[in-house]
Amino acid sequence: MRPLSLNPLFASLTSLPGVGPKLDLLYGKLLGREAPRVVDLLMHMPSGAIDRRARPKLNEVLPGQVVTVDVTVLEHRPSPPNRPRAPYRVLCGDDTDATLTLTFFHARRDYLEKLLPVGEKRYVSGTSEFYDGHLQMVHPDRVVDEKGFADLPLVEPVYPLTEGVGLGVLRKAVDAAVSKLPDIPEWQDEAWISREQFPPFTEALRQLHRPYEPHDVAPESLAWRRLAFDELLAGQLALALLRAHMRRQTGRGTSSEGAMRAKVMKALPYALTHSQQLAVNDITNDLALPQRMLRLLQGDVGSGKTVVALIAAATVIEAGRQAAIMAPTEILARQHLATIAPLAEAAGIRVAILTGRATGGERQTILDRLVLGDIDLLIGTHALFQDDVAFHDLALAIVDEQHRFGVHQRLALTNKGDAVDVLVLTATPIPRTLVLTNFGDMDVSELREKPAGRQPIDTRTISMARLTDVEDSVGRAIDEGKRAYWVCPLVEESEKIDLAAAEARYADLRARFGSKVDLIHGKMKSAEKDAAMARFSSGQSQLLVATTVIEVGVDVPEATIIVIEHAERFGLAQLHQLRGRVGRGSGKSTCLLLYKAPLGETAKARLAILRESEDGFRIAEEDLRLRGEGDLLGTRQSGDPGFHVARVEVHGKYLGAARDDAALIMARDPDLQTPRGEALRYLLYLFGKDEAIKLISAG
Repeated sequence: MRPLSLNPLFASLTSLPGVGPKLDLLYGKLLGREAPRVVDLLMHMPSGAIDRRARPKLNEVLPGQVVTVDVTVLEHRPSPPNRPRAPYRVLCGDDTDATLTLTFFHARRDYLEKLLPVGEKRYVSGTSEFYDGHLQMVHPDRVVDEKGFADLPLVEPVYPLTEGVGLGVLRKAVDAAVSKLPDIPEWQDEAWISREQFPPFTEALRQLHRPYEPHDVAPESLAWRRLAFDELLAGQLALALLRAHMRRQTGRGTSSEGAMRAKVMKALPYALTHSQQLAVNDITNDLALPQRMLRLLQGDVGSGKTVVALIAAATVIEAGRQAAIMAPTEILARQHLATIAPLAEAAGIRVAILTGRATGGERQTILDRLVLGDIDLLIGTHALFQDDVAFHDLALAIVDEQHRFGVHQRLALTNKGDAVDVLVLTATPIPRTLVLTNFGDMDVSELREKPAGRQPIDTRTISMARLTDVEDSVGRAIDEGKRAYWVCPLVEESEKIDLAAAEARYADLRARFGSKVDLIHGKMKSAEKDAAMARFSSGQSQLLVATTVIEVGVDVPEATIIVIEHAERFGLAQLHQLRGRVGRGSGKSTCLLLYKAPLGETAKARLAILRESEDGFRIAEEDLRLRGEGDLLGTRQSGDPGFHVARVEVHGKYLGAARDDAALIMARDPDLQTPRGEALRYLLYLFGKDEAIKLISAG
């Protein structure tokens, strides 16, 4: 049960004065939440502050600054009658003989004459700019007289906005939200608060939204640091509660002689790497214990995670139980099947695949065999955790690319059996900070080496101006019988434009190289995608034009060239993933990163790192530094933006302390019953981690 005193903060934004249904919709867009609440607005952090303490003379004002000036109104210049769309201008001056033009669009003359009477003194605040050599201010943020100025806050926060929500409107709503803050018990350790000199939670929120100094709204300020630590602690505590819940549900230790594991390893064309062997040992030890396993296996592109997953599955299958592998896309599920099928056959493992494409009788046959125990290992997509899918005895759930699945989906799959062990795979090496924040409920194994036989990839950056040269060299490679990918640019927010770019490039290359060119993109039907991949795998086509649909799981060892168009538009981790589509066979491989000049500093740094390194773990750390945590895990798109308050680059140093504190709380008060435990329940509610509280009562 949520503490009653928090109810005003969890009320709809329409409970605030002046916020009607229309504004509520716009706030929903701004705050990334369908039905925004007062607490969501309180966690909407300022992006800066206006400082009205200094008031420059007009001859000292520089363009592009937010300034407050006191001026005398000289004259009104209304829009000409025949040009109603032309702006309404008001000319002002001060004792330096310099002038300032206030510009208003769609203005009402009677309103402006009342607001800015000729000959009167007014205080005007807004962004200054030069237009036609004259200083001007378009739609000033504030226009007040002497009395109004005395009531104005001298330091006022500025916020990220969305179309339709002006700064004044937002500030009014935030101010109303701040006034609803109740008394909240302190959940932080007293010694820690004193050491860090943190203000109380409610005081920190007030300081950020009603600052005294411009520095009060900086991420480095004590108020912001306090809230960031609160958010990190809420996350760590929620993960610790989830982990305790998983551990409390007694596992069923599963061990076997290892004969089936040995058969899988014998069928491999190479020996396991050192880190693969370590991961296998970790997993088999976990499986044998009476607690449930929750392990993250992270490895670079092509480091052999699927093989480790199959060996883990063989352990439980030999003991007479079942395993499932869940992948985010059908292409990836079928790729797993292609890798696993020959090895499984050699070990006597019965494998099937279940995706959304299976219908009618075919689907029913799979479901019947599954519930009877005639299938040992089921590979599939989200289709695996639909209600009508029932296992005979599911022991191990293997979840691939977990950051594309939510925790709820992870739990849905584990509910398909009795005390199911969970192994999560990710091909995006995740920086340590993010492992702590997003996978803190898991043990971690890392695959650091690449399997024997993997080739280094020659990575080069080339300007788009040399596109014809690149096409020529790809043409020569095709004539030599080589195979290549050509990845088309990612265009923010629009699959249609992505598609148009891919189709235009395909038409262009097809005109040049004929039927050797094929196309694959996310909007194609599954059967069409599979057919295109099959043609490329068999060598029937040699140049595959694609969108980022090939980012994970596509494995064609004969492909030795990848061209990535507009590489500056991609994130580092994604470029690294795409590059990993080549270098999988014995041939020398090349990755050409085409960029549009001139490059910004971040894009330049990103491409330079790729040229220098093939170490996915180093690349992931750099990507975090350059981009921030939400983009990296691909969570911005799926509506889970990592943190609202904490900024990893500023507050990441607190993660270790938050994790240690969460561990201490769990050791001393696992059911959050003490006074501090009760206060921590407030924390979990305020930061949207109250799902974790239900896990305590679930036992």
